Amino acid sequence: MHSRGWGKVMRRRDFVALAGAATVSWPFAAPAQTRSKVLRVGTSNALARSRPQFQALERRMAELGYREGTNYIMDYVQIPRVSEAEYKAGYLKLVERSVDIIVSGGPEISLKAAIAAAGTRPIVMVAIDYDPLALGYVKSLGRPGGSITGVVLQQIELAEKRVQILQDAFPDVRAVTGFWDEQSAEQWKATDQAAQKLGLKLAGIELRERPYDYERALARAPQDHRDALIVMTSPTLMHDRSRLGDFAIKHRIRTLGVTRQFADSGYLLTYGVNLATMYARAADYVDRIAKGTRPADLPIEQPTKFELVINLKTAKALGLALSPSLLAQADEVIE
Repeated sequence: MHSRGWGKVMRRRDFVALAGAATVSWPFAAPAQTRSKVLRVGTSNALARSRPQFQALERRMAELGYREGTNYIMDYVQIPRVSEAEYKAGYLKLVERSVDIIVSGGPEISLKAAIAAAGTRPIVMVAIDYDPLALGYVKSLGRPGGSITGVVLQQIELAEKRVQILQDAFPDVRAVTGFWDEQSAEQWKATDQAAQKLGLKLAGIELRERPYDYERALARAPQDHRDALIVMTSPTLMHDRSRLGDFAIKHRIRTLGVTRQFADSGYLLTYGVNLATMYARAADYVDRIAKGTRPADLPIEQPTKFELVINLKTAKALGLALSPSLLAQADEVIE
């Protein structure tokens, strides 16, 4: 089911660059140690700046020699809700504050809004579940061209593995519910296809009006599908993950999530990447650009290491005894 070869922690070497990069001059750039101009980095999101992924970005900047208020400023604009218009408004505020580099994290609408606002400013994307090449944002993954580069995670590629994990962990579960929304529709399609291939009955419940009513959503699922729940990821579902973790424990539902952050919020199982590591890697891109490498020449990277995390506290709350073989295969067990 799960190979130790995938690794316990996603480090910088756990990302694969798809081609080499050339270092050239960038108009505002100079080495961080000698830069007279204070580097301004900006990002905008509906999630709070205190979330682990943004903290990881700032920690990595500090590791690279950047000191907040001394040789760089991290400018964060929190938006009230997830929409392209709100993202654009957030990025426009950053442009008004003369940021040098924009970090665009999350769904495609975040990148679209950043492009609309940024002008010629470099954009470092942390792309979650969209393909910037297929959608025409970059010329190639190896040499993106233009002003956009960064790291990309295709959640849909992990769909079948997640279904396998759930089946192997709980062979008695024959039918499952899946929660998804507009931003995670492609994940849902891939998960549904994987379930059909593997012989698992899956009832998909689309969540539409925010704030999502999870009680009503569960009531829409067939009764025999309510023992286990696969939750896709989107900005709203990420924001609600603690609500969903409590909701699942209340209803004694086994949950499978897509990133480590869901396990920290009470999900029973998660399989995927740690988003904090992706944001930390984005800081390396910011540093390379600040020191003179053009975004056009920085290869877009994809994570190659994924982790299975099990929340043993949740298992105990649900009265579940997990098999020793499953626990042995976990990259981390939260006790």
